[in-house]
Amino acid sequence: MRSHPKVPRHHPELEVLETTALDELDAVADVIRECAAMGIGFALDDFGTGYSSLTYLKRLPAQVLKVDQSFVRDMLDDPEDRAIVEGVLGLARAFGRRAVAEGAETPAHCKLLVQVGCDLAQGYGIARPMPSAQVQAWVASWPPDPGWLA
Repeated sequence: MRSHPKVPRHHPELEVLETTALDELDAVADVIRECAAMGIGFALDDFGTGYSSLTYLKRLPAQVLKVDQSFVRDMLDDPEDRAIVEGVLGLARAFGRRAVAEGAETPAHCKLLVQVGCDLAQGYGIARPMPSAQVQAWVASWPPDPGWLA
C-alpha cells in the first residue's frame, strides 16, 4: 500500500452499493481496508437489496450498513419489511457496525425506528435537503419529535 496522510476524522464517509460491492468482493474489500488505513470510513448502501450473505458481510469491512429505504418506508404497514429492518439492525450490532435507516420519511417512521433500536436515520421525517450554509442553524434550532424521545 502506498503511504498516505491520515484524513481528518470529520472527513465524510464513502458509500458503495451492496450489489456493486459483491460484484468484485475482494477488490472492494481491499479498497475499504486501504481507505480505513487513511482514516476514511465506508458504508454499504442499500443493504438488504442484494444477496446480503453473512459471508459477504464478514468479508466487507465497511463500518456502516445503510438499511435500504424500501424496507424502512414500508415497515409501518408490512410486518416482513419491519422484520427485515430489525434483522439488519441485529446484524449490524452482531458485527460491530453502525446502522443507518434510509427512508425515514415521517415522524411515524422515526418513532418506530427508535422503538426497534435504530439510532441513526435519514429522510424527510428528519429534514429536507438543504444548502450546507443552513445546516448549522438547523442543528441549533431543530427540536426532535417528542414521540421519539418517549
